Amino acid sequence: MILHLYFARRFIMGFILISAVLFSLLVLVDMVDQARRFSSYDIGWLRLFGMTLLKTPETMNLILPLIMILATVVLFLSLARSSELVVTRAAGRSALSALQAPIWVAFIIGVMAVGMLNPIVAATAKRYIQLSDSIRAGGTSVLSVSDEGLWLRQGSDEGQTVIRAWRSNKDASVLYDVTFLSYAPEGGPARRIEADSAALEDGIWTLTDAKSWPLEVGVNAEGAAETFDTLTLPSTLTL
Repeated sequence: MILHLYFARRFIMGFILISAVLFSLLVLVDMVDQARRFSSYDIGWLRLFGMTLLKTPETMNLILPLIMILATVVLFLSLARSSELVVTRAAGRSALSALQAPIWVAFIIGVMAVGMLNPIVAATAKRYIQLSDSIRAGGTSVLSVSDEGLWLRQGSDEGQTVIRAWRSNKDASVLYDVTFLSYAPEGGPARRIEADSAALEDGIWTLTDAKSWPLEVGVNAEGAAETFDTLTLPSTLTL
């Protein structure tokens, strides 16, 4: 029993050491990636570090089997280099018996990963997506659902746009009976667009059967209106 506890302790220490090393490397790499991804937004390093900590558990969960394999290799290499495996065999213990403690520890870690790590990863990943979308949208909520339809807001250096749709598909990637109302950076409405549908793709809205009215002062909106079979608009939103 004491020998099993000794092997279990050595395995746990190896697992913790490798996890700490890989976690540190992942934080460093992901920190650089977050800085590149949000380089065009005015956010500090502290906030970037916080978002990195929210993103890293998801990667750690993916490489957990690799950590387990490396911890096992480190354990038995260290036991072989110190001749402890030889002493164990000489004492009458079989090699399979020496595997019992690491197997039980690995099983317990797996159960804890399923029961505790997975919910943590789900919560941190969801929070990361919320913060990422909030930064891209200027720090305010971008989505609102009411009896009057689905409401979105997107912003850029060219101004703000309010989007309303009466319905959407399951993941809100396609909006139907949609209206875009754009505001100039200095304030005031600039353009109104109505379309049968609007599909959110990588950085753009693709509108079908759209009609656009300019809303500048002194312009006949209906007289200057344009119709489009397909119209694309830039977007700062993501799914």
